[in-house]
Amino acid sequence: MKVTFLGTGTSQGVPVIACECEVCVSINAKDKRLRSSVMIETEDNVFVIDAGPDFRYQMLRAKVKRLDAVILTHAHKDHIAGLDDVRAFNFIQKKAIDVFAKEDVCNQIRNEFSYAFAIYKYPGVPEINLHSIVSDFTINNIKITPINVMHMQLEIFGYRIGDFTYITDANYISDKEKEKIKDSKVIVLNALRKKKHVSHFNLEEAVALLEELKPERGYLTHISHMMGLHQEVEKELPSFIKIAYDMLTIEI
Repeated sequence: MKVTFLGTGTSQGVPVIACECEVCVSINAKDKRLRSSVMIETEDNVFVIDAGPDFRYQMLRAKVKRLDAVILTHAHKDHIAGLDDVRAFNFIQKKAIDVFAKEDVCNQIRNEFSYAFAIYKYPGVPEINLHSIVSDFTINNIKITPINVMHMQLEIFGYRIGDFTYITDANYISDKEKEKIKDSKVIVLNALRKKKHVSHFNLEEAVALLEELKPERGYLTHISHMMGLHQEVEKELPSFIKIAYDMLTIEI
């Protein structure tokens, strides 16, 4: 399985509009972050987790020619706003795109993209097959396990796919849900910044959780400009933990 980080930034991305901090003006490509998303590729599957406002450019940048499904963690705009652009894959593949999400997220999509679900549709609207999920499901024989995590007071989904676990926008994971993560070889976890945050793990909390779960490799994502420069922060981390960056590809 190949995983490509399509974006590793928080809701504003990095650089932030009009900001002149050292991270936002950095010339290091690893300090340039689109909104968080990953692409999973196996021999028979290509799917993405989350489709935020940068989805179109992410697909172009990664030269994606096929998309089997979209899996959503939650309904915040930086994770769903790009769904309209599945239209390109509708046209090329001559079929609707399967979208998997919690029921409340499905309802939000029906509301925000109501034109895609109208009885009489305007020509060219995105064609989406919504699938409400509560437990394990499959995409072309690939088993995917939802992991319930808390984003402040909002319950959202992380996902485990084989030996790979992806969690973003969390600030609490129960012991019960940690059992679903254990023995993952690779864990991706959000770490917004160094200072404590009300709805996201900060750097210290994310590192502590990865040290508890003990994957072979840990990656941090959903990074804000307040985290600091990529090359400087990474020096502070345990050897098995890295800060993910846009277009990083890993094999599992």
